[in-house]
Amino acid sequence: MPIYDYIYGTVDKNSNTLYENSVKRKEESPNVVHLTHLTTPESIYHLRLGFAYLASKPYSSVWYFWLLWPVTLWSMVLTKIYRRTFVVERNRFDQIRLQTWAIPKYRVQGEELNRYGEVYVKNHPQLKVKLVDGSSLAVAVLLNSIPKGTTQVLLRGNLTKVAFAVTVALCQKGIQVIVLREDEYEKLDKSFGTKSEDNLVISKSYSSCKVWLVGDDLTEEEQRKATEGTLFIPFSQFPPKKLQLVAKESDERMAHSWDTACFGRMGRT
Repeated sequence: MPIYDYIYGTVDKNSNTLYENSVKRKEESPNVVHLTHLTTPESIYHLRLGFAYLASKPYSSVWYFWLLWPVTLWSMVLTKIYRRTFVVERNRFDQIRLQTWAIPKYRVQGEELNRYGEVYVKNHPQLKVKLVDGSSLAVAVLLNSIPKGTTQVLLRGNLTKVAFAVTVALCQKGIQVIVLREDEYEKLDKSFGTKSEDNLVISKSYSSCKVWLVGDDLTEEEQRKATEGTLFIPFSQFPPKKLQLVAKESDERMAHSWDTACFGRMGRT
């Protein structure tokens, strides 16, 4: 706390020079970059440069944010003025250098970011950078949550990029994916680029599948049509608000897959 040294006149005159010399170093290129951005005005406090207590937990609004509103308003002004990406955290593990960069925007809707950086990869085929979308972990968790030996799954809910990726992966593995709506079938089919090898099927039958991949827009009426022992695996960021469980076994298995999938989606990556 050098403020007391400045107050009482006990500051070592060499302190500033020593500090400036200690921070001088060659510019380093990071090996891994975690790219993040703001979502709401209060989300600035959840960055590491905000409150470490809030940064260590999932985002939520708390009452004392109202007391900080003048600071929040000032941060919004700075966000409008300073529009450059900045480093909020640096870490080093042996020879691996990791950095967290923040984009001073509340919404990042660019197609080049939302589609796994696909635009950059296509425009720069010689780019020696591997782009990893945060949804990749959720897709891996979902695929590992499906019991071994499963031959078909039912996909129901609003289509997200996680749903698209899971569908493609399952069809490539020879697992049949059943959808109930024609518009969903067409959207999923287009995502393959090539034929889905007849593993993507449209059907009106609910009873044939024992494994359901469910997301937002799953209705209670549809849930009631699940047969006894059906396993529900959510692919949405949050699980369905209300579920009509048909058996205790289904309840226990769904709760386990729910926790696993949610941790993969929301976990500390």
